[in-house]
Amino acid sequence: MTLRKIAQIGHPVLRQVARPLSRDELLSPWGQQLIDDLIATMHDADGAGLAAPQVYESVRVCVIEVGQNPRYPYKPKIPLTVLVNPVLTPLTTRTFSNFEGCLSVPNLRGRVDRFCELQVQAWDRHGQALDFVTRGISAGTFQHEVDHLDATLFIDRVRDPRSLCTWQEFERQHREQFIKEVQGVVAEFGS
Repeated sequence: MTLRKIAQIGHPVLRQVARPLSRDELLSPWGQQLIDDLIATMHDADGAGLAAPQVYESVRVCVIEVGQNPRYPYKPKIPLTVLVNPVLTPLTTRTFSNFEGCLSVPNLRGRVDRFCELQVQAWDRHGQALDFVTRGISAGTFQHEVDHLDATLFIDRVRDPRSLCTWQEFERQHREQFIKEVQGVVAEFGS
């Protein structure tokens, strides 16, 4: 595994729609190394997820995992999940307001509306079909990562630019209230 440099806002790779991966590409040493590198880089950066464009590879692959993450101690756990060529389908029009940040947009957070419930369809790292439903705060994490594959950053979805703040000001001014909101979403949706 190799730790990769994370592309920062302003780099063109983050604004290119990523291309689908063929099964042969996925199963190749290159495809498997990319997934290993994404996982290692996500862990090293304490991310909840990481998409291939964030490591300068414009292909439709992302990884997600939430465990004992010091950046997001309030997030429900998500086991390590590799999504290849994912398709997200909202199962409701209902949304919740999520305070998001991004490894490619350092030290900035803002409010984004996310669907409360999604069907996720993709391949896993071995090319096997995945088809499951995710809800609540976890659904927001999946939407954030798949947005990267469509050349969209969370700041493109911020509903009110006045919600933008640094990480430090989020901790000082908004964290406590947001944790209460997260607890409400988790209580309703279980994740």
